Amino acid sequence: MKSGMAHRKGRRMSYPLISLAAILCLLAAAATSFAAGSNVLSVTATILSKSNCKFNTATSALAFGTLDPGSSSDATASTTVTFSCGGSAPTATFAITHDDGLYETGPGSPRMRNTTVTTEHLPYSLSLNPASGTVPKNTNQTLTINGTIQSSALQGAYAGSYADTVVISIAP
Repeated sequence: MKSGMAHRKGRRMSYPLISLAAILCLLAAAATSFAAGSNVLSVTATILSKSNCKFNTATSALAFGTLDPGSSSDATASTTVTFSCGGSAPTATFAITHDDGLYETGPGSPRMRNTTVTTEHLPYSLSLNPASGTVPKNTNQTLTINGTIQSSALQGAYAGSYADTVVISIAP
């Protein structure tokens, strides 16, 4: 036998070539199993409430009117919005919230912005009545929205018009 070669019926085979072929077959098999990969399946569901509530109108306004900064009284304003609840339940439990407006300084701290001098603001407070409760199905209900501007905020306010936009939401 010659070094590194085998003779078999007139054929010569190289042992290193056989080993290389075996390794290539193993790598091909491994690559095929990695190509199959895996899949992550996210499973979700949404359960609808047996009730659904909505406001009867999409917009409303709370106008404080013309205010005197020399007044020692708080300025107040009030408006109402109607809503109703439907669904398969005979009564609905609802919750109404608001987002404190565009210029709020933190939770529960809404403020209006001067429409001309946009660095000037006027703080106010809002209350919703009722903010939550249980009502019969398909019956119009009234939400009262009350606003208050403290007299101390009025006394230091920059002259001009002020405005804000607040989103009021009802659930479910």
